[in-house]
Amino acid sequence: MAGLIVAVFWAILVAFLAFVLLRLARLLKEATKMVADLGEQAAPLLDDMTSTVTRAGEQLDRVDLITKSVGSVTQNAAAVTTTVTSVVGGPLVKAAAFSYGVRKAIGARNQDGKR
Repeated sequence: MAGLIVAVFWAILVAFLAFVLLRLARLLKEATKMVADLGEQAAPLLDDMTSTVTRAGEQLDRVDLITKSVGSVTQNAAAVTTTVTSVVGGPLVKAAAFSYGVRKAIGARNQDGKR
């Protein structure tokens, strides 16, 4: 009788271990499949990321060129402003001073004539 109980217990233990091993085999099979799928999806994703980073670098290079061009335009505008100020400003100040002097002279002459 004791031998029969041990045999039944042993059979239950072996069946339980077989069940656990089958579940573990399925789990490993699914994990292997998932890793393979992930590997297949990772390569195109990495290619897309590489092309995106490359395009972003190209756009940054273009922005750098635009920034340099804007700096050049700013310098040219400052030079034009300086030139216009020196060409127009100097004579304009002289003309204003001359007209002020003429008005003062005419005003003084009128004051002398009225007395």
